[in-house]
Order: sequence, then C-alpha cells, then structure tokens
Amino acid sequence: MKIRIKGNSLRYRLTKSDIEHFSKDGYIEEAIYFGTLKLIYALQSYQEDELTADFNDQKIVLYVPEHMANEWTTTDRVGFENNNGALYLLIEKDFKCLDNVAEDQSDNYPNPLSSTL
Repeated sequence: MKIRIKGNSLRYRLTKSDIEHFSKDGYIEEAIYFGTLKLIYALQSYQEDELTADFNDQKIVLYVPEHMANEWTTTDRVGFENNNGALYLLIEKDFKCLDNVAEDQSDNYPNPLSSTL
C-alpha cells in the first residue's frame, strides 16, 4: 500500500495482495519509521456512506464505506473519491507503470493503457 499526500489531498494505492487482505479483513495498515517515531497509515471498512479520514496518535486512517469496499474489491472498479470537504480523498488500485521503473511491480494491476501503446 502506498500513500501520497499533496497539499490537501490524500491518495491510497493498493496492490493485488493489499486488496485481497483488505477484502478479507476489512483493514490494512503499514508504517514508516522516522528514527524513534512511527507514522501508521491504514485503510478501514466502516458502516457510513462516504470516504472520510482521521489523524490521531501518529496514525492516518482512511475509512471506506462497506458498500464501496465490496464493489472495489470484487469488480474492475479502479477506485473511489470524496471531494466534499476540505480534504480530497482517493483510493485506487495500483497499476503497473508504463515507464521502466526500478521498483517491483509484479503485484500491481495491469495498466489499462498498456494495450493502447
């Protein structure tokens, strides 16, 4: 799982195995360490109707409504967004890059644009 924070936007990108884990457990988290401090970022399924996020105790949680989570994990749907508040939120499946990159992309989804090149 990757996060991207830019300005007032937060984007999560998940690989195939991340999506499988989230589909099974309704929760997934990762962490990054800054010396002795740790920042946790998580994705959690919940009962409400829209994407929302929270930040407490060095932990970012992006909450995904169960109906969205079910559609996202069981179909070809790429993702969901919420642009209703001051914070723009986006969850999406992580596609393979069209450029040659050094990172391992074997667990990423096939890029739909790769067939047009």
